Amino acid sequence: MLECPICSAEVNLGPDTVQGELITCSDCGTELEVTGVNPFTVAEAPKEEEDWGE
Repeated sequence: MLECPICSAEVNLGPDTVQGELITCSDCGTELEVTGVNPFTVAEAPKEEEDWGE
């Protein structure tokens, strides 16, 4: 079990969670990225930006 870095709510990860996986905080709805798996760590996922065809 982890704590959301935005709202401090509990975030539950399954045993098959992998680094780079995106999850959503059930309390605040923030998209989080799993940044480590031993131990589990999460951070706010980067926002996608428009590439405007580049």
